[in-house]
Amino acid sequence: MRKNINGFAHVVILLVVLVLAVAGVAAWKVFGSKKTEGSTVDPGTTEQSSESTVSWSMDGSEWKATGTPSACDDPLSIPSPADISLATAVLYPGQYRGTDYKPHGGLRFDGSANEDITVTAPLGAEVYKASRYYEQGEVQYLFVFINQCGIMYKFDHLLTLSSDFQALADKLPEPTDGDSRTTNFDPRPSVKAGDIVATAVGFKNMDNVGFDFGVYDLRSKNISYESDSWKAEHQNDNEYAPYGICWLDYLEDDAKSIAKALPGGDGVNGKTSDYCD
Repeated sequence: MRKNINGFAHVVILLVVLVLAVAGVAAWKVFGSKKTEGSTVDPGTTEQSSESTVSWSMDGSEWKATGTPSACDDPLSIPSPADISLATAVLYPGQYRGTDYKPHGGLRFDGSANEDITVTAPLGAEVYKASRYYEQGEVQYLFVFINQCGIMYKFDHLLTLSSDFQALADKLPEPTDGDSRTTNFDPRPSVKAGDIVATAVGFKNMDNVGFDFGVYDLRSKNISYESDSWKAEHQNDNEYAPYGICWLDYLEDDAKSIAKALPGGDGVNGKTSDYCD
């Protein structure tokens, strides 16, 4: 009889041990999942694009997409990346400025302080590449973004970045004077439309307030590329020049009217442009 009681006691003890073990595993899973959730990157510019199924890349002669791109808005509508009401002039894309051909344009804000201008992402996109470099004694930042549908846009001469973008810039090579060569991001962080990219632009020590802005349609080459002479003249720039578009034409209605009424920012070419009518 005593033997049976001892056997029963052993069974009870084993059952208790098993219950405690199961409870311990369950508790480990709960706390483990909370720890994982707590380490997830916050949404914003540093968030990795986990749902991306399309990637655009330049093969040396043209842009191509891996996967099937989503459809771009038709008609394409681009919010202004900065407060257009503060702008005093527009640099038109698709013109020579100095001796260099500029597929991108830009906005000038004469009379404003560098810190008066905030630059935001006009379209949701992936951050494709960037650079930081010295020019006129100040660090300048350049970022290139690609929307999955095939619209690429570019900012240059950003002076002070948002905290999220500064975290990205800190991963770039140390800046050197005049060397604006870019570094690709892999994987590419994502950005949402309206996210703040920069909180100051231009050159503070020169009282120069403005930034470069270019937009490119990677889905097809632009009308300028149909000209054999233009193609020959720009054969060394397959990445930007054949895909540049007149972004003024695609701004939202109020911003478009304001931008087109502004004077051309380049003193020589004014509003002359290969991309704009």
